[in-house]
Amino acid sequence: MGLLEIILIGISLSMDAFAVSLCMGLSIKKSRFISYLIPGLYFGTFQALMPLLGYFAGTLFAQYISHLDHWIAFALLSFIGTKMIVDGIKNKEEEHKEHNFSFLKMCMLSLATSIDALAVGITMSFFEVNIFFAIMIIGITTFVLSTAGVISGRACSSKCFINSRGNFRKSMQFEVKGRG
Repeated sequence: MGLLEIILIGISLSMDAFAVSLCMGLSIKKSRFISYLIPGLYFGTFQALMPLLGYFAGTLFAQYISHLDHWIAFALLSFIGTKMIVDGIKNKEEEHKEHNFSFLKMCMLSLATSIDALAVGITMSFFEVNIFFAIMIIGITTFVLSTAGVISGRACSSKCFINSRGNFRKSMQFEVKGRG
């Protein structure tokens, strides 16, 4: 598995963390530099650790399941792809409120967004992969994209495009005034 494949895996694994970070950025009232970094640190760490756990679990059981490895990889990747499609179709509305970065909440969000990385780690154990290089790339990619998500969400929120209910009322007011 080459560098390009690992980068693409890192980007695809970090998309759910990016979406959560974007929502966090929308709910930040007071911008502090550390508020931009906290989600990236949590998500990047979990996204890096989960493939490592999966890789070692896959390596441990590889001798027992080596004749089925291609089918297991197919099933895991199919599961991940189906999960991403279903999550994309679902429309979850949540109450809009200030986000706090409590340890427990951030760990739960990080775990929830990195379950698919565990499956990818298991799949990586069936291929020739330098797992430490791979998790470094995955962790850095997730950190960068999650931090960018918080910054982007905060920028959208501070431009008054989204009010406290999460809709685009003020944006529409600006549009009507601009045309009127």
